[in-house]
Amino acid sequence: MPLKQPKKVPKIPKARKKSAENAINAIPAPKPDKIEYTCKALFNFDELTKKQQYIFAIETSAVFTSFAYEVSVDSFKEKDQIYIVIKGLKALPNLAPRVMPARTDIIFEDLMGEYTVNIVKQDGAMNSGIFKFNIYNKDIKILDEFIPEKENNRHFCNFEIAKDEYTFEDN
Repeated sequence: MPLKQPKKVPKIPKARKKSAENAINAIPAPKPDKIEYTCKALFNFDELTKKQQYIFAIETSAVFTSFAYEVSVDSFKEKDQIYIVIKGLKALPNLAPRVMPARTDIIFEDLMGEYTVNIVKQDGAMNSGIFKFNIYNKDIKILDEFIPEKENNRHFCNFEIAKDEYTFEDN
């Protein structure tokens, strides 16, 4: 028995793109606290551009064995506030499987003084840390780590200083 021919082609809805502002303003569903990410601050000297960089590395707590992943993020800076919106994971092309967490580096070149770093998940959960950068003393400090007042907000990210990953220009 033949199928009926449709009179008109049905429209397929387009997937919604979630913007960073929508994630920041969203109210998360109530969930228990679970550490899923670590935000590491570090100095890095780029040999190609010969510039000192400030990096926030977002790393998953989970370790992946079969595939290599990268954390997909949107980031923007407003005065002394840095927003890093975690969008998800993206598979990386690799030939040999490695045991490693998913990671991405967000690079800045002009940080000096105190900055509030806000890590935001797509569901609206937000964790914040206040960092103090001093390139002259080659020092980064975490002044405070907190969960902003928001309905159903939860703790999902730890903040660290990755001193073992620092690189500076060789004089």
